[in-house]
Amino acid sequence: MPPDLPLPTDAELAILRVLWTHGPATVRTVQERLDTDQGYTTVLKHLQLMLEKGLVTRDESGRAHVYAAVIEEADTQRRLVRDLLDRAFEGSARQLVMRALATEDVSRDELNQIRDLLDQFDETDDPA
Repeated sequence: MPPDLPLPTDAELAILRVLWTHGPATVRTVQERLDTDQGYTTVLKHLQLMLEKGLVTRDESGRAHVYAAVIEEADTQRRLVRDLLDRAFEGSARQLVMRALATEDVSRDELNQIRDLLDQFDETDDPA
């Protein structure tokens, strides 16, 4: 994801989730799949702004314009986490993780998955 691309707003992120999940779509399809009661013109306006920002592309070859996400979901998540990490936790991943674990009810299964991830990170840092 280009570093100069702006972070999506909450409304834009909801639209991107639809595009990531379902692939390229018309305004009507995006509007129908959103978990909000936003009207067609509101969704259209958001998509037009997202096009100007470079967050989506638009295929105008058919009768209805089809929008597609330019950025990958994982890239967007990484940028959002980095932004939160810098702004709220002064760059401390430890503080972020500790706060997340203290805030949420974490299941035993989720804790085991987190431990597995930490073990994988340890293995990649192991010089042996």
